[in-house]
Amino acid sequence: MAEIKKGDIVARKSYNKDVFFKVVNFFEQKNKKYALLKGLDLRLYASAPIEDLITVEQRELTEYWKKVMKRNNEQMERIFIRRSKDREKCFCRALKTANNEDKKKIEAFDKPGSVLHLDGDEDYLNLCMTSYKQMGVPAHGYHVPEHEQHKVVVQYLEKHRPDILVLTGHDGFVNRNKNYNDVENYHNSKKFIAAVKEARRYEKNMDDLIIFAGACMSHYEAILEAGANFASAPKRVLIHAYDPVFVVEKIAYTSIYDPIPLRDVIDGTITGFDGIGGFETTGIHSE
Repeated sequence: MAEIKKGDIVARKSYNKDVFFKVVNFFEQKNKKYALLKGLDLRLYASAPIEDLITVEQRELTEYWKKVMKRNNEQMERIFIRRSKDREKCFCRALKTANNEDKKKIEAFDKPGSVLHLDGDEDYLNLCMTSYKQMGVPAHGYHVPEHEQHKVVVQYLEKHRPDILVLTGHDGFVNRNKNYNDVENYHNSKKFIAAVKEARRYEKNMDDLIIFAGACMSHYEAILEAGANFASAPKRVLIHAYDPVFVVEKIAYTSIYDPIPLRDVIDGTITGFDGIGGFETTGIHSE
């Protein structure tokens, strides 16, 4: 078997190759060599002994990405259908007696909420920024390692003054056998918490700045307690790279006059209620 190198795409034999990872780094523990891994489409950090890893063939990788993109495209199609129905309801409410010319003028004016997205993974950030653009969500994105986000978040908030803030990257259990209620047992949950707290010092009102924070298996309760509106992961499961984007889109395109039931926000994600949770909020789309 060829030597596994940094940057290789691998899977874990002991997990039946269930998730594909990129090798981020190597470390030794008790004279045994391990690899630090990050998920290809899941916001997960994990580690595994080198002997448990197998290199993914190009054919497998191509099929993997086809499935990922198919699932994402299907979700986006559902979003555009929902948005079209929402717009019709808006017209019925605002222009009961409007003529076709008036409706055309209003269709040309769309002002969804704006987003600031700080992501610990540059590859994921680029995927998310492409999706924001495809869905017409104005967004500013920055690749900021998880441990640096709390240091710069206020700086970027002051610069862009967004309606929605996303703080994400990778997370996971450091040791699966330890207490999942202890924030010390997570790779990056403490860092997301620190960044949320800094953002809330900048804007205390949870309706004026809506925050999504967390990644795979993150300490959901502690992140919400820090001041986030939405967080991952209630059931400590893996979340998809695009889940924060789908949460954001629903809020950005819901009218400022409409409260959004939590179910409606979570139904728009790939992972669902096991992976994403939070509080009921109102939309920020101007009519």
